[in-house]
Amino acid sequence: MKRQLLLAAAVLATGSVFGLISPGAQAHDNYYRSPPPPPRHEVRPAPRPGHVWVPGHYDHARDNYAWRGGYWQSARPGYRYVPERWERGPHGWYKRPGYWGR
Repeated sequence: MKRQLLLAAAVLATGSVFGLISPGAQAHDNYYRSPPPPPRHEVRPAPRPGHVWVPGHYDHARDNYAWRGGYWQSARPGYRYVPERWERGPHGWYKRPGYWGR
């Protein structure tokens, strides 16, 4: 019985240690060593009523950056779209996703 309790305690302790370590390790998964290339020049299409232009940006793909062209997105009344952007952090470069703000 004592051995089973010790084994169960060891399994729980191991699981909790991995549970505590894992989120910290994952926090660095979205950092990249090199910055993205400069944004590409895009010709913006003619305005579309009720839509907002989301400018093109780089996404990280494997060990490189891939350009995602701009596109029209339905507008949200009372909000403005803040586009995606890359920022340098303490562990490298990371992408801040776009969002709708007031």
